[in-house]
Amino acid sequence: MTENQSRVVRESCGLVDRSDRGKLALTGGQAKEFLNGQVTNDVDQLEPGGGQYATFLDHKGRMQGDVRILDLGDELWLDTERPALQALFDMIRRFKIGYDVELHKRTLQCALLSLVGPRARAVAGAEELPSAEHSSMRARRGAADVVLVATLHGIDVICAAEDAPAVRAALVEAGAVEVPEAAAEVLRVEAGRPRFAVDVDTTTIPQEAGLNERAVSFTKGCYLGQETVARLHYKGRPNRHLRGLRLSGAAAAGDVLRLGEREVGRVGTVVDSPAFGAIALAVVRREAEPGATVAVGDGGATATVVELPFSVS
Repeated sequence: MTENQSRVVRESCGLVDRSDRGKLALTGGQAKEFLNGQVTNDVDQLEPGGGQYATFLDHKGRMQGDVRILDLGDELWLDTERPALQALFDMIRRFKIGYDVELHKRTLQCALLSLVGPRARAVAGAEELPSAEHSSMRARRGAADVVLVATLHGIDVICAAEDAPAVRAALVEAGAVEVPEAAAEVLRVEAGRPRFAVDVDTTTIPQEAGLNERAVSFTKGCYLGQETVARLHYKGRPNRHLRGLRLSGAAAAGDVLRLGEREVGRVGTVVDSPAFGAIALAVVRREAEPGATVAVGDGGATATVVELPFSVS
């Protein structure tokens, strides 16, 4: 990632191809009812044009993946990190028996182009799209049918895979600059948003990852893993928390973090932020409180543990 690419996503509009994300769709009269019993958020309350973020768990409340859910009117759209796609597919296929639900593959059939930066809405022509994260609307771009989705840092554009070159060309003509995903990853880390299979994994409970507010409903009906999630929320104290790290030197994903002689976690995503320098995300044990200094790996680097999102101190 170059300095110019970093400046594009902060001052203008970068285009990141995220078509490799796992993508599925559900149709049928009981699609919402079914999915509501499988994920942590309240799918039943969605209206066409709305969306939400959720996780899906095992019986012990541990994450098997996370998923963005969009109500497109004629279908529920699901997209997830690629490592979680098979688990999501298997979960739906296993438990949909007896429901009026059809499962459709969309990973290869659809492209997903992310516009990142303050000019994303103008480039996408999405001025009429509600600003609430995960809001969506159908539109035409580059002579193709697309779905525009509001994100934390811009707009996602979903289209048929065969239309992607024309849609990409139209977005570039409107002012988007193609950049590597690393440029957008800096913004994600600064905001304290973890990625499944990178910062959190199948040992993580949503509250440990700081996801309760975004991904969990405590007023909906039952779902797999609910007992653990509810008990920890109302009566428990998480043993681990997602934190930020301000790094003193080189670090890599997977490096062990130690507080004294004790291992307290491992490094997740590492980025070089123009605003904060070398920073990272990590799920660490609760004794590594904000303000603590931890050793990073075996190279002599250290890190200061901080609350998320990152802020100027």
